[in-house]
Amino acid sequence: MKELNSKLVCSILNEIMEYELSGVVRYTHSALMVSGPGRIPIVAFLKEQAYESLKHAEQAGELIVGLDGHPSQKTAQVKETNRHSIKDILEESLNHELHALGLYKKLLENVTDRSIYLEEYSRGLIGQEEQHSLELKAMLKDFG
Repeated sequence: MKELNSKLVCSILNEIMEYELSGVVRYTHSALMVSGPGRIPIVAFLKEQAYESLKHAEQAGELIVGLDGHPSQKTAQVKETNRHSIKDILEESLNHELHALGLYKKLLENVTDRSIYLEEYSRGLIGQEEQHSLELKAMLKDFG
């Protein structure tokens, strides 16, 4: 096995943590802005995404601590577009998930053949982010 660059891995994990925390803000705000006949199931979906983002941030933070790093107290910037149609919210959510997917892939690149545990963690989160992306794409189909 290759040697793990803990400092680099902690830096990537902090980037993930900050981005996942911004997801809590993004999804909570989006849930508040949904209106119309589809409001109830979409609000429930967005609230679940906010909760999951918090869990993902906590997981990343725990790994940072385990690697003798220091978890960030920052959140990634959440851009306010002031576009709050259901279609816009779902598109912004999809973009958020795709960016998160890229962060987990970046982590995987830096832990492969260095840590089985971190490799499995990365792969698991990549799978979850891919699943969310597929769900959002399916939700967006009717907006063609």
